[in-house]
Amino acid sequence: MKIPQLRPWQIAVILLLALGLIILSLSGYLNSLLGTATSPLVSLQSWLSTRYVALYEFFTAPRDTLALRQENEALQSEVALLRKQLIEYEEQLREAEVFYALLNFARSKPENQYIAASVIGKDPSPFMGYVILDHGTNDGVRHGMPVVTEQGLVGRVTAVTANACRVQLVSDAGFNANIRTQQSLAEGLVVGSVTGDVTLEMVSQDVVLTPGELILTSGLGGNYPADVLIGAVETVRKEENALFQAASVQPAVDFRNLQVVLIIRNFRPVEVEPLIPETTE
Repeated sequence: MKIPQLRPWQIAVILLLALGLIILSLSGYLNSLLGTATSPLVSLQSWLSTRYVALYEFFTAPRDTLALRQENEALQSEVALLRKQLIEYEEQLREAEVFYALLNFARSKPENQYIAASVIGKDPSPFMGYVILDHGTNDGVRHGMPVVTEQGLVGRVTAVTANACRVQLVSDAGFNANIRTQQSLAEGLVVGSVTGDVTLEMVSQDVVLTPGELILTSGLGGNYPADVLIGAVETVRKEENALFQAASVQPAVDFRNLQVVLIIRNFRPVEVEPLIPETTE
């Protein structure tokens, strides 16, 4: 098969057309024409790219979600562990602060010997009449020993076993202690009640009681050492025709939050027998 030979004028025409196209392209006249011609190709490429990305995400997303879920669960477990450790550290810090305060209190009164004990039980009633401690006769605890904290008087031991003891609180109905007020130096009696309220009684009408005035043990009666803080005067009740005035007392110790206490081991209460007059026959 013979290839047809182009005639000279045909070659000249082709060259002129090619030269014209080059000149038009360089001058920018063919841009709109090329854009129109390539637009379908660009749209096809964009459509294929979108479908490819969608298919890729469809097949790879489940594996990524599973990995993220496992990582999230691991992080949640780690956060829970850290929270637990933080709570434990905070509890240890609170216990350390309590022991440090008790230690400072013990150092401030070197004349006393103490047994540190933890509260292991409390009165189930809402009026808080007693607490149970984890020390007993095996640790040197005896009936009648006073119990204190750095805040003030807690009460005294009223029952003892080998490894535990019960402490009657200041708020108990059977509690009573001879006291003196710090400012007015008035003498009286602090008693508990069945409702857990603490009251100052038997104070002379001549004494001027001031709300906020501190109340300390006087040492009279032999049940408690002197100068142990019991609480503060809250509301004074003074009746015109009464022999004595009274006042409600805010205890210094927060009985509901008791954790650790000190038992004064070298204090021996004095058991005063009722005085019976002699009879002559």
